[in-house]
Amino acid sequence: MECKICWTPYDPATGDDFRQVLPGTPFTKLPEDWHCPNCDAPKAQFIVQTDPGAPALLEQNRIDAQVAALVADFREIWHSKMRDVPLVNKALSIEAVGFRSHAGRGLGVLVSPWFMNLIVLPAEGEDWSGLIPGVKEDVDFPSGTYEFIHNRREMVGGYKACSLYATMGDFQTQMQAVDLARAVMIELFKAENRAETDRAAEIRAARAAELAAIEAAEAEEAASDARAEALSQPTRRRLISAGLAGEGETE
Repeated sequence: MECKICWTPYDPATGDDFRQVLPGTPFTKLPEDWHCPNCDAPKAQFIVQTDPGAPALLEQNRIDAQVAALVADFREIWHSKMRDVPLVNKALSIEAVGFRSHAGRGLGVLVSPWFMNLIVLPAEGEDWSGLIPGVKEDVDFPSGTYEFIHNRREMVGGYKACSLYATMGDFQTQMQAVDLARAVMIELFKAENRAETDRAAEIRAARAAELAAIEAAEAEEAASDARAEALSQPTRRRLISAGLAGEGETE
């Protein structure tokens, strides 16, 4: 899409940093109060420039349907089971944030009054109804490897969840929680955020210690060989002493 006033384009692939619109957001999913970042023209002043994303739009519509079921499922949990639990944050509500297609699967953050989870939904044609709740699986992203837990719900079916916050008491408003969820979806794909795991550091440290021990043993062995060779080659002093001793014995 492009603005017919100033010809500024909106590219779904890049989104809009100024309004914190995530990459991958179709024009139809922009907030209603979104305006041209250059001339402040409203959405209605944008016209189609090119339409290469029709398949992507269909994929997003499929993911949106899954997300709607996910949200409905957890809203039912909230109203039927969690509303009166003491540890929930009643300033928050159920909201899906930043869901997009990643490797053919829906990926986004689910915010609730009692948790914030990164969620992966099945791809087109994938049947996750057989997922066993509680089973763990590592999933790789540019920023690192994250542990997801398999789950199943009646409305959404099978899905995988990575806990970002197990309690939500630190959030004062829904906007604060949603802004953090949006930031997660951006930072998740930054390779510079990849952190070295403690286990990887331990493995490297153990290997370095092993190599140092091998080098020390080799050095000790070389020193021992040098001492043995020195003893096997008589010095001039020893030769003279031996000669004198031999002469004394003859006399």
